[in-house]
Formats: sequence, structure tokens, C-alpha cells
Amino acid sequence: MDMTYFNEMEAKIPQGKVRTRFAPSPTGYMHVGNLRTALYTYLIARKAKGTFIFRLEDTDQSRQVEGATEVIFKTLAECGLVHDEGPDIGGPTGPYIQTQRRDTYAKYAELLVERGHAYYCFCEKSESDEDSGNFQRETDPCRNLSAEEVSANLAAGKPYVIRQRIPQEGTTTFSDASFGDITVPNDTLDDQVLLKRDGLPTYNFANVIDDHLMGITHVVRGTEYLSSAPKYNLLYEGFGWDIPTYVHCSPVMRDAQHKMSKRHGDPSYEDLKEQGFLTEAIINYVALLGWSPKGENAEKEFFTMEELIEAFDISGISKSPAIFDKEKLAYFNGEYIKKLDPEKFAAMAEPYVRQAVKNPEISAAALAALVQQRTTVLTDIPEKLDFFDELPDYDIELYTHKKMKTNSENSLEALKEVLPALENLADWNEQSVHDALFGVVEKMGVKNGIVLWPARVAVSGKMSTPGGAVEICAILGKEESLRRIRDGIERLSR
Repeated sequence: MDMTYFNEMEAKIPQGKVRTRFAPSPTGYMHVGNLRTALYTYLIARKAKGTFIFRLEDTDQSRQVEGATEVIFKTLAECGLVHDEGPDIGGPTGPYIQTQRRDTYAKYAELLVERGHAYYCFCEKSESDEDSGNFQRETDPCRNLSAEEVSANLAAGKPYVIRQRIPQEGTTTFSDASFGDITVPNDTLDDQVLLKRDGLPTYNFANVIDDHLMGITHVVRGTEYLSSAPKYNLLYEGFGWDIPTYVHCSPVMRDAQHKMSKRHGDPSYEDLKEQGFLTEAIINYVALLGWSPKGENAEKEFFTMEELIEAFDISGISKSPAIFDKEKLAYFNGEYIKKLDPEKFAAMAEPYVRQAVKNPEISAAALAALVQQRTTVLTDIPEKLDFFDELPDYDIELYTHKKMKTNSENSLEALKEVLPALENLADWNEQSVHDALFGVVEKMGVKNGIVLWPARVAVSGKMSTPGGAVEICAILGKEESLRRIRDGIERLSR
């Protein structure tokens, strides 16, 4: 076989630096496990000042979902996982979409046949039969066809697949960064299809060819691919290529028994965003799903992307499955929200504020400031503010508060003092309302809660509110605040 093409391809492979790739299939949403794989792959490259590549693995045409590619690109961009090479920006080892590399795979499959590590199989066998994993190499008559028989079949136009020729005896050992050396008997491995009848490669074959030709040094993937790793090794050895560093990550679980799954309602990245989680919090939490920082960062929970790059080390990846805890993610999210610049939070919160408060006279920024320190996820915001547009029909039992030592009687007394104090205000702002209410406290000679609790209930109609009577009155404005206090007096007087 003329090796000119292969030698030219070898000459294009970048050398001398770490190169990683995130290579999803466009088959649906970006689930948490996908995002973690992308993140770890990105961190390995950035930590080593290497190259992060995006590659689209679209050889399984039947499973493609329209719009999935756009979702993946959007997710990577939002998460700050910026690739250096890919189908949208090109690079020295493109194309970066597998179906655009179709001719490449056929040539390498034929080279592997030439070297005795693969063979043409003309057996009639459906894809479902292949997928069952029941193909027995010893019963395949094509494994031992002579060169003349193969040539005759090809000349006759018989359809074929190309299969990997697994050694019938001995063992194969592969090394993984997390799981160490793993040895399997060769007689447990099947002669997997490398090139299908339609000329497209199988996932396992395309992966190996692309990783080599793109100079990939580290391959991050899930433990579901551990069983395929020995066959990958045999392919690398068949071509005489260096084997990359494998990093197999244990699955992200919904609980101790079940993997996360979209069909079981487990969230994708897009779902989490819709549920009010911030990208930064999601990334931070996902980084810690199966990885633990070491040294001075061992007890640290919160990381910026730059800090993750600095701290990340493959040795910190756990062999144990990680359980996705939405409550823990919510804790992270709440902490990120609290630390946001108020103006940035106001802009982020405004759509949620306006779901509950349609009145344009009420400042969305003021409401955002009120809820920022009390918000865990953005979708919590509307229910915290729903009383601003309209006072709910509440029960006067709300005025009875054991800790505040309030009841219907002393609440009515307090509101009757609060009303004129607020009516007499010439300027209406948070400071003036504060001074007026605390003036009533002083005048009545009571604890703060005796006045502030009934005032809060009267203007909100709720047991729990973001902010107290002072802040709520300042935002509602004088006219609406007084109307609600009069309403409270009337309710308590019945």
C-alpha cells in the first residue's frame, strides 16, 4: 500500500503540547455529565497552557436531534469553555465534523486490514444484531478468508463491513489516570465493526483515528467506555501510534442507585438556567462532582474559572460516582447571587421582578435590591414580590406573632398611631419612613416589634417578606402604603 497519504497526515499532527478535545454527538440536550466532561477537558488543556478542541461526532445520523448542535455551542460559550479549534473557527487538524472526514476513515480501515489487524466481513448481519454484542468471532467465516476470496467478493460488489481483528489469545492492558492498569483477556473482546456498510465509521473507530490525527494527548470520558478501552489500545498498537492518557470519570448519579437521565426528569444545563441557576454557580458545582481540590485548596468550595484552572489536577478525580444534589447547587447559587454587583443583579433579576410586579411606578431596581440577599434561585423572585402589585386577601391572624408579642388588639392600636405619623410626612423615602415608625415606637413606649410587625403585615398581607415595613413602604409609595394601613385598621376593627 502506498503510504504517501498517511505520511502526509502524520506530518500535520501538532506536537509538543497538551491537546484535549470535547467531542459530543448532536443527539439532544447538554446534560450535567456532558458539561462536566467538557469542563474537565477544558481545565486539563488550560492548566497545561495547551489546546482545547471542539469536535462534532455526527456519524450516528439516526440519533441526531435538530438544533442540538446550536445548544452545545451556546452552552460552551455561556460557560466560558472557549475552544481553540473547531468547526466554527477551523484549525490545523480539521475538518472537525466527523461526517466531513468520511474518506479518511475508509483509508485507515484499509490500512489496518493491510497490517493484519482488521478484515473484510461480508456476512449478512443487521445493526441490531451487531448492537446486541453477540457476534462470535470464531463463528465468522470471513475472519479467515484468503486474500483471493476477499478480492473476488470485492470485485463482485458484495457489501461488507470492516471488523477489528482481536487476538484470540493473551490479554490486553490499558492504563487509566483514575483507575490505574486494567487487564482483560482478549477472548472477552468482540471483533467490533470499524467501518459500516454505508462507508461511515463506527463511533469507536472514528474516535481513535480523529484523536490521533488531531494530536490529542488526554481523552476524558465516562466510565461507560472503560469496556471499549482495550479495543482502543489494540487499534493504536495496530497502527503503531502512541496511546493518549485516558481519564475515565465515574457517572453523575441522581441517587445511590440511578444515573441522571432526562427521561427521569433530571435537569440539563438549559433546564438549570431556566430554573434560575447562574452559570457561574453551575460550573463551580459541576467541577466538584467527582473532583476534589488538594493542598491549600482542599477545604475550598468556591472557585472562579481562573482558580479552577490553577487548582485542577487529574489526580483529584474520584473513582466513585458523584451524586447530584440540587440543594447543594442551590446553596452555591445563593452565595453567588449575594456576591453579585447590585447593578448586575438588578439587570438579571428584572424579568423575574416584572413577572410579579407589573406596576411601572414601582422600581424594578429597588425591588431587586430588596431580594438580592434573600434569593437562592432567580425563579424564587416573583413569589417574594407578588404582594407589591396587589394586597392579598389575608387573615387577621397574621397580626398575632408570639415572638413579637403582638395580637389583634395591640396591632390595631399600633396601626392607629402609625397612620397619622406617616400621613404627616412631607418627604417620602426610606429614612423618613424609618424615623416616623420608630417615632411611634418611642411615643408608645413599646418594643420595636409591637409597631413594626403590624405595619409590615398591613402593607404586605404576608407572614414572610423580603424587607420589613420600612423598605416596603418606601417602595410602595405614600398613597398605597397609607391605603393598605387603613385597610389593616378596618380589618382589625371588624
